[in-house]
Amino acid sequence: MKLTFRGAARTVTGSMHEIQTGHRRLLLDCGMYQGRRKEAAERNRHFPFAPAEVDALLLSHAHIDHSGNLPNLTSNGFGGPIFTTAATRDLCASMLADSAFIQEKDAEFMNRRNSRRRRVIEELTSEPVEPLYTINDAKAAMEQFRDVDMHSRTEVLPGVFSTTHEAGHMLGSTFLELELEGKKLLFSGDIGRCCLPIIRDPERACAADILIMESTYGDRLHQPMMHAKDKLAHIINTTARRGGKIIAPAFAVGRTQQIVLMIHELIHEGKISEIPVFVDSPLAVNVTEAFRKHTECYDVETNAFLDNGDDPFGFRRLRYIRDVEESKALNDVRVPCIILSASGMAEAGRVLHHLRNNVGDPRNTVLITGFQAENTLGRKLLDGEKEVNIFGEPVRVRAEVLKINELSGHADQQELLAWMEPLVKTVKHVFLVHGEYTQQQALAAAMLERYNIKATIPERGESFTV
Repeated sequence: MKLTFRGAARTVTGSMHEIQTGHRRLLLDCGMYQGRRKEAAERNRHFPFAPAEVDALLLSHAHIDHSGNLPNLTSNGFGGPIFTTAATRDLCASMLADSAFIQEKDAEFMNRRNSRRRRVIEELTSEPVEPLYTINDAKAAMEQFRDVDMHSRTEVLPGVFSTTHEAGHMLGSTFLELELEGKKLLFSGDIGRCCLPIIRDPERACAADILIMESTYGDRLHQPMMHAKDKLAHIINTTARRGGKIIAPAFAVGRTQQIVLMIHELIHEGKISEIPVFVDSPLAVNVTEAFRKHTECYDVETNAFLDNGDDPFGFRRLRYIRDVEESKALNDVRVPCIILSASGMAEAGRVLHHLRNNVGDPRNTVLITGFQAENTLGRKLLDGEKEVNIFGEPVRVRAEVLKINELSGHADQQELLAWMEPLVKTVKHVFLVHGEYTQQQALAAAMLERYNIKATIPERGESFTV
């Protein structure tokens, strides 16, 4: 078989890996690349292969960096099945439509701006900006989804079988065990951590000949999960005492629901005052409904809320906001509050308006709750830049910028090494993907030291015959 690493190679976003077996082509994920706008547009719009030549696709989970370019793939000729869990399918239905909506609005904005410039400079010409894909494209892509149950073995191509295993990264996430050409290939997707809120813990790897493994935190060690709630309580109480707001760019899928659940628990435990909490993201509202639907993915602690007749994702001071006017009205709130809003890397969506209106006030806190890719606004804030561009305009940063790393949905170095231990006696090829190069080098060194396994770190577009 031939493996070609089309995305998330020496970087975190844009997960996409191609397997050729005989005359068949299989894709693992089809994620959106996120980074510098021009580079991202070029990578996402143009595939390095003909989409119509792909026979089937396996989707590990719903995060946009793994699923976000599916509508572009299908609208350009891919007509095969997309195999994934029912929870992932329901999440993608909302997430891909939201992604399309944002792209359509961005294209409209750019075309209006270019039109104004052409009126000022008559000789200036430019082609109209087209969205990467439309809402109709996103809806059409959903028709190709095929549900697979957790732990089920499915024939995805003639003679090619895939078994799903619990990855513990987000609702419905899987790692995939493929059987083809007399070999077993394991694709990690994104591996989660033990004791994450809401979802079940990741299962350990199984024996395999080939491993494609994520390396997001290949040189990091996370703080124990128990510290996350205490840190969140401290941040909420400190910000509230100085009369400020907490603006949290939070991934609409998973991270928002985790934080809501933790705030709910902190209120029950009397560790924070009951300040207003706003989830200002239509996507997060829709996604929360999917979370409520798929209770089969819950861990024991979250099921305990249901057993007590309680809603894990609802309490008295919590409001979910869909309406644009209600979102704008949050600018007029003059009391301490918490605003959770997408996107998680502060690259698009309503959180940009909240940041523009609040990062200049030293009473406020910007709370970073997840991984921030290079060149994103979230990363710039986290790196302590004193001035950032929001909607193309420079904005001075005076708010306190804090982070909670403990909620990371990605396993750290030691957790990744422990996860892969069951296959170290059988594996012949290890490929590290979905990580910045320094992270991958560190994980490769640790793997060599602990297991005497040499890992390959492929470049984008690099192929291997195994």
